[in-house]
Amino acid sequence: MTRHLLRLCLVALPAAAAGTQCDKLAAMTIPQVRIAAAAVVSAEGGLPEYCRVQAMARPTADSEIHFEVWLPAAASWNGKFQGVGNGGYSGAIATAALKKALQAGYAAASHDTGHSGDNMMFAQGHPEKLRDYAYRAVHVMTENAKLLVRVHYGRFADRAYFVGCSAGGHQALSEAQRYPDDYDGIVAGAPANNRIRQTFAFLWSWMATHPDGALVLPGEKLPLITKAVVDVCDTTDGLKDGLVGDPRKCGFDPAALLCKGAGDGHCLTVGQVEAVRKVYEGVKDPKTGERIFAGWPKGSEDFGDGSWRQYILNPKEPMRADFFRFFLFHDPNWDWRTIQWDRDLAYAENKLGFMQAVDRNLAPFARRGGKLLMYAGWSDPVVAPEDTVRYYEEVTAAMGGAHQTLPFARLFMAPGMGHCSGGPGPNQFDAVGALDQWVSAGRAPEQMVATHATKGTVDRTRPLCPYPQVAKYKGSGSIDEAANFACAAP
Repeated sequence: MTRHLLRLCLVALPAAAAGTQCDKLAAMTIPQVRIAAAAVVSAEGGLPEYCRVQAMARPTADSEIHFEVWLPAAASWNGKFQGVGNGGYSGAIATAALKKALQAGYAAASHDTGHSGDNMMFAQGHPEKLRDYAYRAVHVMTENAKLLVRVHYGRFADRAYFVGCSAGGHQALSEAQRYPDDYDGIVAGAPANNRIRQTFAFLWSWMATHPDGALVLPGEKLPLITKAVVDVCDTTDGLKDGLVGDPRKCGFDPAALLCKGAGDGHCLTVGQVEAVRKVYEGVKDPKTGERIFAGWPKGSEDFGDGSWRQYILNPKEPMRADFFRFFLFHDPNWDWRTIQWDRDLAYAENKLGFMQAVDRNLAPFARRGGKLLMYAGWSDPVVAPEDTVRYYEEVTAAMGGAHQTLPFARLFMAPGMGHCSGGPGPNQFDAVGALDQWVSAGRAPEQMVATHATKGTVDRTRPLCPYPQVAKYKGSGSIDEAANFACAAP
């Protein structure tokens, strides 16, 4: 057979014929990995047929990282791989994210961060499991998932993307910083990458609203505060649309709600005013006044599907107090009243610095052609958006300015959006699609159109712009239509 005919025959072979069948993947012998099962799952519930691989990795003697790889049939595979992120301290496979990736044609993978459940006791006496959670599990999953893709389809994926928000955003930035060759493109939403200081901020805000351990700011007061914030700061961006464009420019003072006489539901007591002010200001060293971490933004207090309740008001003790008990001091009897802001923070960052992903030097990721798309909501009540902006600005400075950063890394801030989604502002957008166009076609995202829906019906669209640009109204047409806005300098 001539070389030309041989080439034609090879091209004619279906993709699946060049790879290994799904059920045969269980026979693979990968160092430090045990494949528990590999089986075809029939199309159902909007999902196409796919091969589900369940495996467990032991990169260290004390590791036990469970991960799954979902491989669509060759005919419906888009030729790309997507790793998906987790939330909080979750020790569970992110099946919802896997389903979304699969429906879009991706081969996809998720892991349990190396432990089961959300209980932070998993790290007590297990320092390697803590490192698995902090950064290693994502990398281990990624390497092995790429191998499974290669074996099953007979070739590597054309592109590899990582997509995550919150803890998944932390994982995303960790990948860009620690393992720049793992992914061609990364979506990092509301990244909790400054994890140690954020945990100190949870403690600070809880103590501000629970002086002496008792709640001073009832949740019923939150809508009052948010309404007052919007009334004062709605037009700081030049448009009256019910949204606070940039909370950093909002001059609202909670003292404006101070009760003149007896306290009631329409005003704040002196103690409540002080509590709100401290949450806005963020963590400060009581001795030096140095700011340790950004406060939560004005406008994030309460907006229906997100509020200060979950992480600040409602917990019976400071949120993530087990960080101090089981990760830092190894004392199950640790008392939040003993906190020493300066010394304890310095000790935490020295001892547990690997839990953060705050390296500003992304040059290795940029050099290999990687693209980073970050986003956050300006009304996020969980991950302080000001800290996300600060990190991006510091990356820009470290990389030599915007002209060096914008070609590979862009941040999109969404006014009125909560944590990862939700809120009164437009909060649904196709970050993965924008990233794919950037990586595959070289078209950097000049904007992303976001939508807001009420009871399933879209009632507002608005462009999200590469920071520091903002969406500016052109002066005519509906303020609820993205076409009537343009991205411009603030």
